[in-house]
Formats: sequence, C-alpha cells, structure tokens
Amino acid sequence: MSDRTGIFTGDDPFIIARRWLEEAEQAEINDPNAIALSTVDKDGLPNVRMVLLKEIEDAAFVFYTNYESKKGQELDQAGKAAFVMHWKSLRRQIRVRGIVNHVEGPQADAYYKSRSLKSRLGAWASKQSRPLSSRSALMAEVAKVTALHGPNPARPSFWGGYRIDPVEIEFWADGAFRLHDRFVWRREIGEKNWAVTRLNP
Repeated sequence: MSDRTGIFTGDDPFIIARRWLEEAEQAEINDPNAIALSTVDKDGLPNVRMVLLKEIEDAAFVFYTNYESKKGQELDQAGKAAFVMHWKSLRRQIRVRGIVNHVEGPQADAYYKSRSLKSRLGAWASKQSRPLSSRSALMAEVAKVTALHGPNPARPSFWGGYRIDPVEIEFWADGAFRLHDRFVWRREIGEKNWAVTRLNP
C-alpha cells in the first residue's frame, strides 16, 4: 500500500505539480514560478540560470526565451534539460529531467502577445547572452525597434518557447531532523506510464 498521502497524493505528477505551484502562489513573495534551469554546452560543461516557468501542461513544462541565447543554443544542441523549482515558504521542491522541444506557432504567439509592450519590444532589442557595450546602447536599440515595429510587434522568429517532456519528476518536502520525504516518478522516453519510488532523504 502506497504511503503517498497528504501533499503527495495523486496519480498524475502534473496535477500534483500544478497543485504545489498554486499553493506557492499564495505563499511565495516573488516569482513562485521561478525555476533553476540546467543545460550543458558542447563540451558537457553545465550551466544553470533562473527562468520563469509559464505553463504546466498535461504532459510537459513550458518556458520562453531567446532561441539564440546561450541557453537556447545549449538546449537545441543537447535536446535535454533539467530544472529545480524550490519554494522556501513551503519547504518543498520539484526536480525535473527530460527531453526538450520548441513551442512555436499559435501557442508561442499567444503568450508573446500576453506580455507587456515593453517586454515584447525588449525581446526584439536584446541580443541575449552576447556582449553589450553599455546600457545606453541597449536603450538606443529599444528605441530603434519601437520605431520599427510600433505598438503591436509580431513575435520575433528567434524568440519562443521550450517544452520539457519529463522522464523524471521528483517531489521533495522538508521533514523533521532532515528526514525529508522524496518521491520520484520515472518513465522511459516516449512512454506514458510512470513508476513511483520513495527515496531515502
């Protein structure tokens, strides 16, 4: 008999993840959807940075960025990524590892349009991860793209989403005396069924 009770209860890890995120939105002061996204470069050297998770779909996790950024290049080169989402207020975290694909077309267009105008223009202006001579040079580029694209800019072809299709999701919750509760859900690439295992702290 499973002892996955309380906050770990459920037969679908994406529903559990959404539930935890909804609880964090009530407790976390800033950016409850922030994730530490890990990638590797062509030499296998890891990189990690904070990004904002924008959607937990029925079978994947979605975020958006510049495809030409360092993270975008590494995601496209490796086709794999991992992230951790940690909430100090709840003393919980979710770890995810999986396969990465682009999110484009109407879904990416709709999210881009939902952003503030300044953020949409900023996506056009920033050559993300590449050298920048000064802050004033960046603001000059913002002014340039504002004049060029106007009040309703289309989504840049170099900007869009990434979908992480997980093969592993771990739910972690703080326990007394550092005897934490950990449950990992695993499946093979392309499979739908999960195997769930309790891990030692």
